[in-house]
Amino acid sequence: MARLLEQYKSEIAPALKADLGIANPMAVPKLTKVVVSMGTGSPQIDKNRCDAAAADLAQITGQKAEIRRARKAVSNFKTRRDMPVGCRVTLRGKRMYEFVDRLINTAIPRLRDFRGLNPRSFDGRGNYSMGVPDQSVFAEIDAANMSFNQGMNITFVTTGDNDNEGRALLTKLGMPFRRTEGQGEN
Repeated sequence: MARLLEQYKSEIAPALKADLGIANPMAVPKLTKVVVSMGTGSPQIDKNRCDAAAADLAQITGQKAEIRRARKAVSNFKTRRDMPVGCRVTLRGKRMYEFVDRLINTAIPRLRDFRGLNPRSFDGRGNYSMGVPDQSVFAEIDAANMSFNQGMNITFVTTGDNDNEGRALLTKLGMPFRRTEGQGEN
């Protein structure tokens, strides 16, 4: 079993239940999925970019990436319908907790000039989205063999009813949120 999943079941869920005043143990917020995506843009610039991004994403997450295609033609972006424009991976279960553990403990500390994650990037329903400037912060990617730097978006989908429940869950999991002006020391 994943280390973070064990920690969630033994320590984090009971602490959240007490902190949020939840009586039903099934109502405690938990992660349902993590979506990691990379937008590569128009394939006219570099035809192999989408395949290389999918290979990097598969190496980072341990799961095959799905190639995403353009839904409609946009002349300003030089894309036509059904052109490959990105890739994504949806993680659930054990792989999801292993990825989150590696993200929090190894990848985020390697970010340059990191001062904490934006605590306002919640969507109002307890889900959180963040961006990573390039894939080289992950230990699985060899920087010498990288053909291009590509940013990625990571979305954490929780069962929390609101932002406070989602923030409490992600904070207990170890997400390093930046302190805002109104927050005191805990």
